Amino acid sequence: MIEINELKFDENGLIPAVVQDAVTKKVLMVAYMNEASLRITMEKELTCFFSRSRNELWLKGETSGNYQHVVSIKADCDRDTLLILVEPEGPACHLGTETCFEYPMWESEELKEFSYEILMKLIEGRKTEKKEGSYTTYLFEKGLDKILKKVGEESTEVIIAAKDQDKKETIYEIADLAYHVMVLMVEAGISLEDIHRELASRHVIDHKVKQEKMTS
Repeated sequence: MIEINELKFDENGLIPAVVQDAVTKKVLMVAYMNEASLRITMEKELTCFFSRSRNELWLKGETSGNYQHVVSIKADCDRDTLLILVEPEGPACHLGTETCFEYPMWESEELKEFSYEILMKLIEGRKTEKKEGSYTTYLFEKGLDKILKKVGEESTEVIIAAKDQDKKETIYEIADLAYHVMVLMVEAGISLEDIHRELASRHVIDHKVKQEKMTS
């Protein structure tokens, strides 16, 4: 762990802070901190910044209610930029959007961005705005029983491929299973964040169990 006095604040006593969602990994916003706001952030475990326009400290969410609960703070290799992982209570942007970075400028056709969040939004869209010829829409139209049947079938395919020790086929079938499980999640109203939090809580429990076994 590094200390605050190891950070390189600029000539105005400020350091840029990139705020990222700890679950989705989306960059939510970029703001500035001084030593006082950083100390408040660490003490309250809520992001606090320094407003250059108002020349004052501001606790994110104090007015809007959109607090950001701090998970971790890291400095870059030059010690002149901070990366802050948070669990947000609401939108990060003052315009009411989840992130301040909502305005596409350019995207490579060959290297298009992929994430589970992007895929989840696409699946959700196929449920709310049905698209003719879409397999995902077809699953939602057929309903829960059909979705569960596909999850069962894909689970079996994963087992068969893994039993055959066919790595390429196992990867293919796991991807199929992951997709159909995400369709089930949308149908059941379960978010990626719900799964993330459940796994995170199990990690803590598992760690405690291991400790108990080691001391018994």
